[in-house]
Amino acid sequence: MTTTLALSDTFGSDLVRGIGAILLYGVVGLLMMFAGFWAIDWTTPGKLSQLVTRGLPNAVIVTASGLLSMAFIIVVAIANSASDLTEGLITSLVYGVLGIIVQVLAVRLLEWATRIDIRSTIESEKFAPASVVVASAHLALGLIVAVAIS
Repeated sequence: MTTTLALSDTFGSDLVRGIGAILLYGVVGLLMMFAGFWAIDWTTPGKLSQLVTRGLPNAVIVTASGLLSMAFIIVVAIANSASDLTEGLITSLVYGVLGIIVQVLAVRLLEWATRIDIRSTIESEKFAPASVVVASAHLALGLIVAVAIS
């Protein structure tokens, strides 16, 4: 008994279109992650990239949680984008950028409300429990913004 595998007539073009979409969404996602990191760095006292490079534990915790929260927002923005590739790229970019803005503002407002001295926390060479509070705020608000996008 011989079995023949038959592919649809549009298999090749569908595959190429899918690969192109992955690459384009990957570029949009990467650009938004850069924008998200820049927004976190710009609105946080101190130069995060330098503090992370120095290995300061609180800076690492705050930066990592900020990047994860941005990733939540971007992933949900892409997942909820329109089915048309061009419209999907535009909507994911718009939702992602808006989500980043809302995330940064909300985290800064929460930090202000809790009266945490972010600068001294992230510049400390010893672990500071307050960094976990800031990290939790990043992650929680990132999830809230992500769900709001959906």
